[in-house]
Amino acid sequence: MSRVIQVSLPVDELPKYWYNILSDLPEKLPEPLNEDGRIERLKDILVPECIKQESLSDRWIKIPEEVRELYVRAGRPRPLHRAVGLEKMLKTPARLYYKREDLSPTGSHKVNTALAQVYYAANAGYSRVVTETGAGQWGTAVAYAASLMGLKSTIYWVREAYEWKVERRMFMKLYGAEVLASPSDKTEFGRKLLKQDPDHRGTLGIAISEAAEDALKNDDTAYPVGSVLNYVLMHQTVIGLEVVKQLEIIDEVPDVMIGCLGGGSNFGGFTLPMIGKALRREVDKKIRFVAAQSEAAPNLVKGVYQYDFPDTAQILPRIKGYTLTHNFNMPSIWAEGLRYHMASPVISLLKNLGLVEAVSYPKDEIAVFEAARMFIQAEGFLPAPESSYAIRAMIDEALKAKEAGEEKVIVANVSGHGFLDLEAYSKVLRL
Repeated sequence: MSRVIQVSLPVDELPKYWYNILSDLPEKLPEPLNEDGRIERLKDILVPECIKQESLSDRWIKIPEEVRELYVRAGRPRPLHRAVGLEKMLKTPARLYYKREDLSPTGSHKVNTALAQVYYAANAGYSRVVTETGAGQWGTAVAYAASLMGLKSTIYWVREAYEWKVERRMFMKLYGAEVLASPSDKTEFGRKLLKQDPDHRGTLGIAISEAAEDALKNDDTAYPVGSVLNYVLMHQTVIGLEVVKQLEIIDEVPDVMIGCLGGGSNFGGFTLPMIGKALRREVDKKIRFVAAQSEAAPNLVKGVYQYDFPDTAQILPRIKGYTLTHNFNMPSIWAEGLRYHMASPVISLLKNLGLVEAVSYPKDEIAVFEAARMFIQAEGFLPAPESSYAIRAMIDEALKAKEAGEEKVIVANVSGHGFLDLEAYSKVLRL
């Protein structure tokens, strides 16, 4: 072949360490606020080893061999593809690449931290895990990890998505999960909201509050977190570490790296290893790191950089990040995984320092879903609605390169597949 169209890594090149960007940040990450003992309360909510990892300063954190084995069972390492079909369709001089995180057993990148957190929970003696989910990918990943390790799981799922994503709900239940529409009648906070509005559509912040309350009240239960916190993004760096190695193999250095962003796990996992290289001056050109968001929840685009609660009930400590505020009323969109009020503290600090930029797309999602249609027709598979935001941004950057006549190298992360989101595509694209 005259050009490389796929870069795969052998199993023995699976990363042995997660990358922790705290060691390379230009300034110290703002610490959570310990108001009313909320930080002490975390030990009764989160997985103990993960709490420890949140504040580690080491650049490299060893991945337990058992977790590496679970990664291999889940199909890691994953390939990097060149989007030759999309390049041809767009007639762009840019070289386009995308990482295939859709190839996991549950169809998204979320398994990378679910396997780690549930492994640590099982080792600590917990018999049950509980979590929140927005679009459903994180809940499915936790149900999958709990099933492999013999733990029970409960998923509080934002009602907006719970009601229309019937197939994904069945998928979670096949793994043995208890799946509840949030707000639910199982928690005090959920009952309070349902009393005010029996048809409450829910938000991710509410589902987080319910999961935290559940874990707080049950000693046998731990709460694996799906996004935002540093250790979650750190676990996800297996994505970016693979990408760095894959790009080195084909002697490419990106001009732009793109990922969708709700809370930050997908974007952070994909970009942080390369951002770290840039901070250490190990790359010889300026790389742009672009987060693609929805105008329904443009926390990086329109949010304020300040302390705020990551959950609606204010159970968890306030953290500093770009936020729309924890009680922000977000409109409904099909890409539920992007509908969150606050961005990760790590990504927020990088944005505040000018190292990360963000773009948002209209909440009618037509432009985004049209990009997905172009992608499936050019590349052959269907991305998740959330991933389609990154694809939209990649197409926009490719068209800018075409207009300028520049041979840019643009790399995007396809965080999940859309096989369980066909109703969304049908409604928006009128199929």
